[in-house]
Amino acid sequence: MRDVGGLDVEALRAETPGCSNRIHLNNAGASLVPRPVLDAMIGHLQLEAEIGGYEAADAMAGRVAEYYTATAALLGCRSDNVAFAASATDAFSRALSSIPFERGDVVLTTRDDYISNQIAYLSLRRRFGIDVVHASNAPAGEVDVDAMAALMRSRRPRLVVVTHVPTSSGLVQPVAAIGRLCRELDLPYLVDACQSAGQYPLDVEEIGCDFLSATWRKFLRGPRGAGLLYVSDRALAQGCEPLFIDMRGARWVAAGAYEPAAGASRFEEWERSYAAVLGGAAAARYALAVGIEASGSRARALAARLRGALAGVDGVRVLDRGSELCAIVTIEIAGREARPFQAALGARGINASTTLREHAVYDFDEKRVAWCLRLSPHYYNTESEIDEAARVVAELARAGAATAATSRPE
Repeated sequence: MRDVGGLDVEALRAETPGCSNRIHLNNAGASLVPRPVLDAMIGHLQLEAEIGGYEAADAMAGRVAEYYTATAALLGCRSDNVAFAASATDAFSRALSSIPFERGDVVLTTRDDYISNQIAYLSLRRRFGIDVVHASNAPAGEVDVDAMAALMRSRRPRLVVVTHVPTSSGLVQPVAAIGRLCRELDLPYLVDACQSAGQYPLDVEEIGCDFLSATWRKFLRGPRGAGLLYVSDRALAQGCEPLFIDMRGARWVAAGAYEPAAGASRFEEWERSYAAVLGGAAAARYALAVGIEASGSRARALAARLRGALAGVDGVRVLDRGSELCAIVTIEIAGREARPFQAALGARGINASTTLREHAVYDFDEKRVAWCLRLSPHYYNTESEIDEAARVVAELARAGAATAATSRPE
């Protein structure tokens, strides 16, 4: 079966072991890994068991180097601009820690940034006395670029931070438009691309960012416990380095001095999972071979199909908003609780996830919801799987509504 974008969906599913027994609609959480990623990781773990961890890393040095070239090809940069991290949050935190904040500095961000990022800003405010400023949203739902521009000019933020695709809704933020403003005003810019990497082609020059963080486990279909960080030449030339730099990122040249690595490796740690590094490299090669444009377009088309199928279901409210919607579908199910509903889907062989209010306080308070069900298809899902998931969600929603109605006191 080939889709309109030319993808051989059946062949891609054949390379994805998990497709045989589940309808996996939790790709915004962690995708099903394809066979080449699985083989790369298992092969290295076997090699470590046979010859030793250090020795296996030395033996695979050439393959490890491919992590940087393949990731650079995904991002449109040089391999020296790429760092491996233990997760997207690890990558994001390392970039954030490289900014020498002082009391009164401003971090300018959005109301839809990821929960861990929002908590990190509040931690910086508590420790260093910075000011965290959230730009308002445009009527369609994404951040208001004009409002952000006005705040850039009036507040002169020490750092501008935007989550490209928020985890709690289907919206896509205009990161390139914000990047142009940051370049014009000479402001450092950090982009969280955790949910957009693998959904959208990412050209860091076009985005205009100084840092970009992402994970491998979501739409890039790589391993858990692996993230990536892009660091621009400008940031490197300005001496940006993580607060807790280690022997991977620097040389200890004298009793009282060290020299950071010339490239983005200054943001890495010496200890890491080489199986995860090789899994990330395999995922990057796989994504490039499939094609981000074609695979992302299919994923978004499947999400639109699911969104449309659920829009008219009694007891279901589609929560997604924004001028552009991605491959994340979020819905409210009236009268139901998060974990039991997710478990009921799992019992029907459908993987999904739930997001609670505490994960997206601004967004959920505006929508007046306590939780949402998140369904996130990818290119290896089929139209029949989407239709079946919509049917089961509708059936469970109606059953819950009927139960709630019969339990009401007269």
